[in-house]
Amino acid sequence: VQLQASGGGLVQAGGSLRLSCAASGSGFSFNNMGWYRQAPGKQREFVTFISSGGTPKYADSVQGRFSISRDNAKNTVYLQMNTLNAEDTAVYYCYAEAVRSNSQATFRYWGQGTQVTVSS
Repeated sequence: VQLQASGGGLVQAGGSLRLSCAASGSGFSFNNMGWYRQAPGKQREFVTFISSGGTPKYADSVQGRFSISRDNAKNTVYLQMNTLNAEDTAVYYCYAEAVRSNSQATFRYWGQGTQVTVSS
């Protein structure tokens, strides 16, 4: 299984960015997909995830500003980030919980991380 994240960059406070993360893997399906982030000097923290049925969950810090969606046909998850502030500056990591065909075992895979920098 491989996850390829894209869409990070530099944005001014109050601006928006959209991240994408495409998962691939022969013989696998993907359940929950989501994002964590890690700011300099801090631990990695949960941001959001979305179930295969489209139910999202958000961290309190991003509720109302971030929106997660997915395209199951493309095994791709999107993160629309609005009203960004300096505290959102971090490396954003996508993940996917993959299930192998004919198996109930679930494994979490991570993308390579994409930098989001918000200038104040």
